[in-house]
Amino acid sequence: MRRLLIAAVFVAIVCLPTLAQKRRGSDFNAMIKDYYAKWSTLNPDNPAPFYAKDPDLVFFDIDPLKYTSWQQYHDSFKNNMAPGFTTLTITPHDDIKTTRSGNFAVSTLTFHLSAKARDGSALEFDGRHTIVWQRRGGRWLIIHEHVSKPLS
Repeated sequence: MRRLLIAAVFVAIVCLPTLAQKRRGSDFNAMIKDYYAKWSTLNPDNPAPFYAKDPDLVFFDIDPLKYTSWQQYHDSFKNNMAPGFTTLTITPHDDIKTTRSGNFAVSTLTFHLSAKARDGSALEFDGRHTIVWQRRGGRWLIIHEHVSKPLS
């Protein structure tokens, strides 16, 4: 009985950190899927809770070159991008990888974007996404992201 107890303790010590890491990764996977679903509504107010609102944060999207605050990102999407589309669907591929260290985490993934413009034309492409998260007040917030589309 004592050997069984020792073996159980050993397995718990060895396996629990790995299981906890997988659980944390799945939390980020769920957040990213929710984040993409909220952007797919074409309303930047929906994904806004995912973002830190510091005025000096930088976000890189496909176009323009960069945004220098969440507010600029939000307003540009709302006023310049969203009105040009009737539908938008952004779907993460199954390659989400998140590396966490303390209160910071970095997620990398690829995604598929499918949209229909107001003029009826379709837009489809696969892209790349890197997200830098910071844990603040018990919540993970995006403090930087880089979205890009391969030229080919």
